[in-house]
Amino acid sequence: MRLRLQLFRAFRCVYNPMSCSSLKGEDPSESVTTVDKVVCLESARPRMGVGCRLSRALLTAVTHVLIFFWCLAFLWGLLIFLKYRWRKLEEEEQAMYEMVKKIIDVVQDHYVDWEQDMERYPYVGILHVRDTLIPPQSRRRMKRVWDRAVEFLASNESRIQTESHRVAGEDMLVWRWTKPSSFSDSER
Repeated sequence: MRLRLQLFRAFRCVYNPMSCSSLKGEDPSESVTTVDKVVCLESARPRMGVGCRLSRALLTAVTHVLIFFWCLAFLWGLLIFLKYRWRKLEEEEQAMYEMVKKIIDVVQDHYVDWEQDMERYPYVGILHVRDTLIPPQSRRRMKRVWDRAVEFLASNESRIQTESHRVAGEDMLVWRWTKPSSFSDSER
């Protein structure tokens, strides 16, 4: 009964032209005309005490600050991850260039040995060079560096040719050192 009385007073208050309150029923678009259909009271200008206003303002401010710091922490973590990734890519590229130098040295030394009749063939198997330069326990870790070095040599190094030869009954990819041509008389 007491609840019904309070609803009735609220209902009378809503029809006051100075009030910014409205009663809401099941369907928010329809106006409520009887106390039985009231579900909730909505106010455009609620009356709140100073303590309530301060606590809501503080909660809103703290929420905004926390969201800002979470975003800042996410961006900071992203920056750290990108720096780490860039450093790893630079290290991998440097390792690739070092591997290219080692491969060139091995192929060139093999060719020099062949010229001195110390080697049987003027070419050397690509997998043989890999097995010579990379110990077995490091091959999985160095696979990407090796593949990039082989690709770099195939596309950028004119002194090394990649060929396919039959060695011991198996087709193998091999590298052959090609001597740089000597200067012609017209270039001197």
